Amino acid sequence: MEQLGDRIRKLREGRNMTQTELSEILGMKTYTTVSKWEKNENFPKGKDLKKLAEIFNVTSDYLLGLTDSKLGKITIQNEQPEIVSIYNQLEQPRQEKVLNFANEQLEEQNKTVSIFDKKSEETEDYITDYVEGLVAAGLGAYQEDNLHMKVKLRSDDVPDEYDTIAKVAGDSMEPLIQDNDLLFIKVSSQVDMNDIGIFQVNGKNFVKKLKRDYDGAWYLQSLNKSYEEIYLSKDDDIRTIGEVVDIYREY
Repeated sequence: MEQLGDRIRKLREGRNMTQTELSEILGMKTYTTVSKWEKNENFPKGKDLKKLAEIFNVTSDYLLGLTDSKLGKITIQNEQPEIVSIYNQLEQPRQEKVLNFANEQLEEQNKTVSIFDKKSEETEDYITDYVEGLVAAGLGAYQEDNLHMKVKLRSDDVPDEYDTIAKVAGDSMEPLIQDNDLLFIKVSSQVDMNDIGIFQVNGKNFVKKLKRDYDGAWYLQSLNKSYEEIYLSKDDDIRTIGEVVDIYREY
């Protein structure tokens, strides 16, 4: 099965785009982060995942490997109905060709200068922080006390804003989140639908994606299809701990 990094690399190469060029579009100083994504050594945070989906005209679910369908229906304003009508009648392979050509034209139109960063990776700096919690990517984890486990982190891979760090136990959120990953968490009593958060349900801590079905029922979704959804009811003791803003992995 293709991993997230494999799909980013194929989409980038399909646009004849270098890692440096993609990094510039994402507003990054060097290509290092993109290189780590493509090697599956690190993974995009939520906002970068959304940017990648927009750049390549695919869905976040496609990047995460939850579906093999790249595209949804295109909606364009009323003054361009003919383009929409023709596009939506095409089969998916032909839709991709149309989008690829259109994006090439747009890039040529917008690109005035191409800068190639040939700097080699510098020696990485590290910071020290503490892991305070354990969250399950599986069947749930009980935690009575804070872990307060000291960790050494690559400073380039630490986000600017987070409140606490938790360690992952389990594989239910693969491929995005893996066993023993560290999660940077922004503490909040609310997480938006379709975002990944930390939830405590009946005393167990979970890292899951918050979803809602067609009947209006809320549930926690695993990215690993081997795991079933966890439906939430009014009888459950539910506490939202916060939103996952970034993922850290040793390599």
